Amino acid sequence: MNYSGKYFIGIDVQSERDCPYAVFNELLQMVDSGWIPSRAPNSGVIVDICSRYHNSYVGLDCPRMPLPGLREWYWRKNKWEKRTTQVGFGRHCEVVIKAHNIANPQWTPTTDKAPDWMKLGFSLFREFQPRCQVYEVFPSASYTIFQNMPEVSCSLSFENFRQGPKDMLDAVIAGITVFEFMNGRGCEVGGGDGLGTIVLPRPILNSKSGVFRWPG
Repeated sequence: MNYSGKYFIGIDVQSERDCPYAVFNELLQMVDSGWIPSRAPNSGVIVDICSRYHNSYVGLDCPRMPLPGLREWYWRKNKWEKRTTQVGFGRHCEVVIKAHNIANPQWTPTTDKAPDWMKLGFSLFREFQPRCQVYEVFPSASYTIFQNMPEVSCSLSFENFRQGPKDMLDAVIAGITVFEFMNGRGCEVGGGDGLGTIVLPRPILNSKSGVFRWPG
């Protein structure tokens, strides 16, 4: 597919301070960046971003939804086990990431147990989805995948990094992850539980096929 004129936006979600966003064009040139107020996620900032970059693909670094109930299936010793004495948190997409030791997910809980930054993320998904094509990303996993890929590079503007350099870098990686996925080089994992997938910039190597099939 030709992505000329398209934009790829990465957003790092947090509640302690504002949420950084980074915008890339089809050449992976950073053309804009800024901060979405975390205390007012429904503000005109989101509408403005989607209006200026209406042909955009957005990667949000947060769960898209809470668990409807406690998870009963666990991946242990390369197989699924149904636990009757212990139940916990986490979605299928997070289990896949953890099973391959790509990163350590912060397991998504039920709404009443969700921390503020996750609740903000749920809200951001609701705000962006009617306006853009939105994906869930996990920069910590993308860092692992990118570490042996010198061919992946971009141009950056450091104009808005000072407020939170590491946070903005996560937004950058989120945008690049969506770029790589939309250009056919990545993959989408999870979704068997109906609670969304996580987009990665490359397929998982030496994958454990069983974990991709949700047993519930």
